[in-house]
Amino acid sequence: MYNAFFGFKENPFNLSPDPVFLYRSPQHEEALASLTYGVKNRKGFIVLTGEVGTGKTTMLECLRDELQAEKIPFSFLFNTRLSTSQFFEMIAYDLGLNCPSDSKAQVLIALQQFLLQQASRGGTAALLVDEAHDLSWDLLEEIRMLGNLENRTGKLLQVVLSGQPELDRKLEAPNLRQLRQRIVLRCELRPFDEEQTAAYIQTRMAKAGMEEQTVFPPEVLSGIYRYTRGIPRVINILCDNLLLMAFALEQKEVNADMLREAAADMRLTPLLPA
Repeated sequence: MYNAFFGFKENPFNLSPDPVFLYRSPQHEEALASLTYGVKNRKGFIVLTGEVGTGKTTMLECLRDELQAEKIPFSFLFNTRLSTSQFFEMIAYDLGLNCPSDSKAQVLIALQQFLLQQASRGGTAALLVDEAHDLSWDLLEEIRMLGNLENRTGKLLQVVLSGQPELDRKLEAPNLRQLRQRIVLRCELRPFDEEQTAAYIQTRMAKAGMEEQTVFPPEVLSGIYRYTRGIPRVINILCDNLLLMAFALEQKEVNADMLREAAADMRLTPLLPA
């Protein structure tokens, strides 16, 4: 609605996890490098955690792009509320396994053959699991068992578990100690600090068509950080509301009054000074 008014080619604060809009902060660069390294070098189990809205799904989308570019096949589970049979059906579908997908045994046989073929060509395959903190105990055990698929040179299937901090706490359960011992790499996404929040906003607006953003003055950027606490998803929603408000008022710059009103509408309270 406001794109033409501000000269954007597209919405800079869309909530979809588009890798094009990734702000490559040091922690995001480190996380993506670790994920990519872990899969390509057949490290087995990799865990990515972060609070709600910190960009975990965007990281997985970036990893998907990397895997597609390298022609590494993968299965991506975005819905973890699955039964065991549904879990194996999705793996069979995503990897194109030629077997009856409603038979766990047949899927496992076909999966092992597929992974051995990949390994014989120097390749591998990956299982990416989003919202992994919602996995049932049974599915976590099935995923652990997939880690037994290996040959002399490494794991045949690389597993990336991405979830909220509850995932870490879940993995500490005594019954998951075998899975916990197999985790080779751990990555964590944290909220941005104030400087990173401003850089994040500038990056997204530049990629949308405004090379040097002039909509949010420094004091408003500081206020956005205090209200959002540096959480990317909340930043996106607040900035989108502010741009819409400025458009409705036919103003090219957001002021403190607009920020307070938009934050109140979102039920946000400012972070108190230390």
